[in-house]
Amino acid sequence: MPNARSGLALLLGSFVILGAVGCPSAAPPKVVDVESIDAGSAGSNATTVRDSTTPGSTPIPAKGSAGGKPRGPKAPPISLDSVMGGGKVTMPEGKVVIVDFWATWCAPCKKSFPKLQELYVKYKSSGLEIIAISVDDDKKGVPGFVKANGDAKFLVVWDKDHAVANAFKPDSMPTTFILDKSGNIAHTHKGYRDGEIDEMEKEIKALF
Repeated sequence: MPNARSGLALLLGSFVILGAVGCPSAAPPKVVDVESIDAGSAGSNATTVRDSTTPGSTPIPAKGSAGGKPRGPKAPPISLDSVMGGGKVTMPEGKVVIVDFWATWCAPCKKSFPKLQELYVKYKSSGLEIIAISVDDDKKGVPGFVKANGDAKFLVVWDKDHAVANAFKPDSMPTTFILDKSGNIAHTHKGYRDGEIDEMEKEIKALF
């Protein structure tokens, strides 16, 4: 019968086989490798979490709102300085909001940033806002990353003390939260892989 050490080695080995579609988060320290899976048939107004550690999982219906539609938990507040200029960034009201936690050392983030910019251009006039929150220990490389990876025009901020990250609790980079117009978390994407942005587009369109 394998001891605890050999069991741990087998677990770590399974992550290597899965392949890296998400980078470890700087805060909090929990680490997972994740991938998107089919959302199933629970409906576009359900809170969804896509995570390869629970294969075959479907959207989790959240508590109903006064209007009878399911909704997720209220998102924590955001108040951070823009890295690209423009002053303080706070959570906008009455908009569908994508809150994306990322880092310059995250390889999947280099793929997700240009795709998020495409979504922003396509749906900004419909009421979409994107807040990309860097969890880097130093903000020096953040503007260069933004310019080199899609030259994003959405809001980019630096979470210096990881206070906002600790409130949202992303456990991989990137982790993307999609909020409805009332500021409730409707969908959560852990990691990024090809096709992920198509799922996000379907979800945000259902929230307008």
